Amino acid sequence: MAILVDKKSRVMVQGITGGAGKFHAKRMLEYGTNIVGGTSPGKGGTSVEGKPVFDTAFECVKETGADTSVIFLPAPFVKEAAIEAIRAGVKLVVVIPEHIPIQDMMLVRKEAVKHKVTVIGGNTAGIITPGECNIGIMPDIAFAPGRVGTVSRSGSITYYVADTLTRTGYGESTCVGLGGDPVLGSTFDEILWMFEEDEKTRAVVMTGEIGGVYEERAVDAIKKMKTPVIAMIGGIFAPPGKRMGHAGAIVEGKMGTAKEKLEILAAAGAHPAKTFLDIPEILKILKV
Repeated sequence: MAILVDKKSRVMVQGITGGAGKFHAKRMLEYGTNIVGGTSPGKGGTSVEGKPVFDTAFECVKETGADTSVIFLPAPFVKEAAIEAIRAGVKLVVVIPEHIPIQDMMLVRKEAVKHKVTVIGGNTAGIITPGECNIGIMPDIAFAPGRVGTVSRSGSITYYVADTLTRTGYGESTCVGLGGDPVLGSTFDEILWMFEEDEKTRAVVMTGEIGGVYEERAVDAIKKMKTPVIAMIGGIFAPPGKRMGHAGAIVEGKMGTAKEKLEILAAAGAHPAKTFLDIPEILKILKV
């Protein structure tokens, strides 16, 4: 089993004729991802990598049975594309672009909740279930099938954690990139509950970063989970007021520091890790 995506996922690429969409569609197909079509207004009837292109998400879903969408479009067009995909009937939308306007993302999340659709991103590297499905821009070389789930706000940290798990023989069940924008489609607690219900996932590595309160919101979930959670926070040495890459990764005053986040998560029952190499050592103690 896995969460969110597997070899049966039927993927639609919104923006498939653009530079990024075309490039990553090819990569995803080479990995084995089941891409069934794509969209690009005005280019319906053409094809990319042998996959049909439609003018709208509604047409693509109707003709191909797509149940998952990945968006490769400029930020100003994401809201319209995501809401169209949600209303067309997909159950998962992955928003790759960054700097999505806050109000736009709030409207997308509202629509997703209404239709019971999961949205990942914006500013996400995507999702990968190793050996089955890679959606987004994740470099597949770091991943291998296994028993540890990961969820992170940072794409690069996702790769490093996966590489650590792969090299130490644990592998990954599914790796989820929440995204680095201030307003996200999904939160840590929502993804943690999915892993809790997955029989294949024996433990979860949750990696956050400075700024915001997404990590703190996971406390109630961690307290109730039987699946052990390892928590690591990027930016532990970042000074107050320092922005660390993502739009959502900035410390304001004493709120949102790595030290504070790690202490809160540990108090809830998570196993704190300060470095990547701590992770396999904790898993060994937990006998995962």
